[in-house]
Amino acid sequence: MNSDFYAAFVIGLMGAGHCLGMCGGVAAAITLGMPGNQTTRRWPYLLCYNTGRIVSYMIAGAIIGGAFAGMASFSGHAMALVSLRLVAALLMILLALYIGQWWSGVSKLEYAGKWLWRYVSPRAKSLLPLKSPLAALPFGALWGWLPCGLVYSTLSWSAVSGSALSGAAVMLAFGLGTLPAMLAVGTMAQQLQKLLRNLYFRRASALLLLIYGVHTGYIAIKQIM
Repeated sequence: MNSDFYAAFVIGLMGAGHCLGMCGGVAAAITLGMPGNQTTRRWPYLLCYNTGRIVSYMIAGAIIGGAFAGMASFSGHAMALVSLRLVAALLMILLALYIGQWWSGVSKLEYAGKWLWRYVSPRAKSLLPLKSPLAALPFGALWGWLPCGLVYSTLSWSAVSGSALSGAAVMLAFGLGTLPAMLAVGTMAQQLQKLLRNLYFRRASALLLLIYGVHTGYIAIKQIM
């Protein structure tokens, strides 16, 4: 497993504050209307919901990774992947600026997926209220296509991963990074949100991503030159 997978995990972990803002309400809503003790019954629902969400990330990563690997193979130009890696490094730097609250321009990437979400959203909402934990699986799979700048930025690393399998693995790492925050919804979410939104914590994490992005960009530039 190379450093891209670890970087994707860190993106998911450090960007979890954004995830809580976009998906936290949904994760909490899936337990509404459940009979009995919600505290004990909520875990199967949350696990199935997040499994479906991560599977969607992996499918997107496999599609992007496979497509770009095929394009590079067909064209016979390995330099195409090097150029894509430079773009991915740039997105990593922009993402670091977003997580560190220095610049939020990467959030504009979310507009790119709004056309798809218009079709997916009604189908996801039609599944509520969830009748069983297994019903949370397709609900999470549909919600995984919610337009998200963090997801789109990480998908750029799937594009340069070299294969569909590696692209899926990158998005799996990202999804696993988001799990602690998403599973904490309704239990210790307040404490976790306080940590994730702490400016010093965010900026320390952002600096790590920034250094990795700059290093990756430097390597790509050297290969191009």
